[in-house]
Amino acid sequence: MNKLQKAGGVTALLEACIYISAFVFFGVFWSFPTGADAGQQFTFLAENQIIFSVVNFIMYVLFGIFLAVVVLAVYERLKLSSPTLSKVSAIFGIIWVGLVIASGMIANIGLSAVLKLSENDPEQALIIWRTISYVVEGIGGGNEIVGGLWVLILSIAALKGKVFHKTLNILGVFVGVVGILTVYPAEIFTELFGIAQILWFFGVGITMLLKRESFHKQ
Repeated sequence: MNKLQKAGGVTALLEACIYISAFVFFGVFWSFPTGADAGQQFTFLAENQIIFSVVNFIMYVLFGIFLAVVVLAVYERLKLSSPTLSKVSAIFGIIWVGLVIASGMIANIGLSAVLKLSENDPEQALIIWRTISYVVEGIGGGNEIVGGLWVLILSIAALKGKVFHKTLNILGVFVGVVGILTVYPAEIFTELFGIAQILWFFGVGITMLLKRESFHKQ
């Protein structure tokens, strides 16, 4: 088995696991006091800075590093059957890698900075923290247009070249369309994109770990 394809399969499965871990963490364990005053909010952030920073690193930076491997592996798989579409999809994939990693770095550096500022001016620190949060959401958290375009275009290329199973490619088209729809600020689209992409990453990961002959099975 091609080592890049195997690495792409493993990292695709890890991407799905990171998505699931993020949903569990923020849905079950993270209880940010949104209704509290600035001082209480920063006390909570200070007490949970390490775990929050680690989660941000895994959810954005590590996710982006794994994503780079997946983007390259999928491109290698598609480039012979759909040379043009595979190149276009890879461009959006690499852009998404950069945006996701940048989001994580901005979030962690920003958190450290506002915690220091909050010691003297919690109200101003809260304004800056909200601004940082909007930036993170805009480039890599709540806006999934670039990631959606990557999945949509590569899925169309895979359908055209009969690469991967047809069902997986149709799911990819759905994921891509939903990702593009996140341009509209509705939380349902972001959540639906995440859930659907968990399934898609699992499908891609399992498929890429199979023998080469299985990639063209419809």
